[in-house]
Parts: sequence; structure tokens; C-alpha cells
Amino acid sequence: MDGAARDATFVVREVVAVDDRLVSAMARLIPQLSGSSPPPDADSLAAIVDSGASVLLVAEDPTVDGQAAILGSMTLVVFRIPTGLRAWIEDVVVDASARGRGVGEALNRAAILRARAAGATTVDLTSKPSREAANRLYRRLGFEQRTTNVYRLEL
Repeated sequence: MDGAARDATFVVREVVAVDDRLVSAMARLIPQLSGSSPPPDADSLAAIVDSGASVLLVAEDPTVDGQAAILGSMTLVVFRIPTGLRAWIEDVVVDASARGRGVGEALNRAAILRARAAGATTVDLTSKPSREAANRLYRRLGFEQRTTNVYRLEL
């Protein structure tokens, strides 16, 4: 764990229903992840939660204001292709106020366990080189940087 003290007061859970608290948390978290993507509304979040291919995970601290505060989130996508069952981690974000507590690590470990349990043979993700702490975390968790080209077509 990199020698840093970790805070175990939070729990990671799968979101099974969308509520105002989740929508509000995503409105706070997504701008910390991306300045170009608007936060998802309730319908968009419901589409993620209701999809058979994606799992929305959140890390919550039950000790904040008597109600569980969402400290971070991520999406795990598991999909079948001709070469096997694969998993992809996307949109990992930890609130600035909760960084350094092990939230990102706990979210990633939960996603890896779910991918393994589903039978996925690989888990992929991308991370900007400027996100140095995140990249250190991914390497510590066993991810290896691949030599590949990532292409994107804006639609």
C-alpha cells in the first residue's frame, strides 16, 4: 500500500438504484475527471445501472453527516468478443477531498474481483500520463503499460 496510511471507514458497493444523492455526487465528481463531459443525469445513470454489461461502483463513507457520502466512483464494463470475455475500467474518479485514503485502490480492487468472478481474461484501462498518482496505483495493482495505439473517432 505504498507505505501510506489508508482509511478503511469507507465501503465499495454496486449501485443498483439511482437516487438524487447519486446524481448530486456525480455532478460533483465528473467535473473533477473531465472538463469536457457534462455530469450524467438520472436517466443516463439509470441506463448504466440497468445495463447488463456495466457495473457502477461507488465508494461511500458512512460516517459523514449521518448519511453515506460518495467519495468516488468507477464503471466496470464486461463484454464478450470472439477472443474471449474482457473487462474495461472507465471513469475512475475520487473526490479531491478523499484522495490519499485508498479510495481509488479499493474501487479498482473491487472491479478486478468482479471481472475475475465474471470470467474475464483481461482488464484494460487508460489513464492520462499527467495523472501520476493514478498511474502509480495501476502499476502497483499489476497493470502493465501496453505498447499500442489508442484511436478515437469523435461522433
